[in-house]
Amino acid sequence: MVGTFRQRRVVSALLLGALALGLAACGGVYPNSTFNHTTEYNTAIDELWNTLLFWGTIVFIGVEVALVYTVFRFRRRPGGQTPKQVHGNTVLEITWTAIPAAILIFIAIPTVRTIFKTQAKAAPDALQVQVIGHQWWWEFKYPQLGITTANELYLPSGKTVNFELKTYDVLHSFWIPQLGGKRDLISNKSNYLWFTPNKGAPEQALNGFCAEYCGSSHANMKFRVFTVDPANFDKWAAHQKQAGIFPVPVAPPVTAPATAVATASVGGVPAVPAVAAVTEQVPVWVFPADRMESAEFAYTKPTMPIPAGLAFDENVLGKGDATRGREIYSRSSCIGCHAISGNPMSGGVVGPNLTHVGSRYTIAGGLFTNDTKHLSLWIKNAPHLKPGSIMPTIGKGLVDPVRKNTVTLGGLTDAEIADIVAYLQALK
Repeated sequence: MVGTFRQRRVVSALLLGALALGLAACGGVYPNSTFNHTTEYNTAIDELWNTLLFWGTIVFIGVEVALVYTVFRFRRRPGGQTPKQVHGNTVLEITWTAIPAAILIFIAIPTVRTIFKTQAKAAPDALQVQVIGHQWWWEFKYPQLGITTANELYLPSGKTVNFELKTYDVLHSFWIPQLGGKRDLISNKSNYLWFTPNKGAPEQALNGFCAEYCGSSHANMKFRVFTVDPANFDKWAAHQKQAGIFPVPVAPPVTAPATAVATASVGGVPAVPAVAAVTEQVPVWVFPADRMESAEFAYTKPTMPIPAGLAFDENVLGKGDATRGREIYSRSSCIGCHAISGNPMSGGVVGPNLTHVGSRYTIAGGLFTNDTKHLSLWIKNAPHLKPGSIMPTIGKGLVDPVRKNTVTLGGLTDAEIADIVAYLQALK
């Protein structure tokens, strides 16, 4: 009777385990799975994983078979004799030392081979990208192309990309799960990581993260990665290399020199020097929004809700004047932190480069959609939207949640912020 009860318990446990495994295998698309062959880097890692899983499974089965056999073969039986006591068994001790040593060899060889492969230097003709981690956003520089952007990384398929990883402040970790590779950003040191997005692969929008705890908004330090055809990457790069020209350029009079600079006065305040318009601009190209929304990886769209207690005047939301906004921006505290190529008043390096901010999909370290409402609220009270943000509260009359002061001098009204938003959204 007792034996039957035990057998039932064993069978029940086995059935429960089989059910759990079955349910675990029924999942759909995993948004941040690393088990892909989208680059040679994650292909090598996945092959190493499969090798170790294979040998680990064999060891597990062998150990469990030996364990179950021992349990049943030498279990206590009613009326059984007391086992003979022995001391030491040289053959057995040599065997259980030799077998693990052999297993370690099977594990060590492919592991070391993969380490040397993924740690080797990148090809000399690789596209160079400097990745700089900040609390809590990402800066991307393409030194060969003269491009600086933030929180959105464009990569050409079929081209090896060599990342130079640096941190502006604390430790961070650069991770794009779908492309493989996770490497730390360490103070006073440059780390390197390279891989090649598969040539001819479909264009995709992917998730990127900080994978090293770096402070209160660590979970809010995201970025988006676009793997695109080389021709489309060239279009994107050609546009990004341009200055953020505003307003939309028109052909200048033939008598005006190409480098002419004009100044004016707005309300008694000297206007921002206006760079003479050019006759031609490279068209804007970014990853198409319609394809991103319908793609397999459309979950990259931010879904962070707006915190309670933060509002914007609906009467002026989306109704700003871009020309007036350029003037307000250029004499505000914004220019102390942000750079806009083409606006000589804006040369800061503390915050993200805003030269083409109007063409980006996200703001605030990938946390919010880059639309009129979110951008307006972000400028008004960034620390309230993103805990720990070093960008101060700018909305006039508000209390800065970090600095605990009421914004008066230098603060902006909702109407002024609406004008700035119109200007920034024009910087495509």
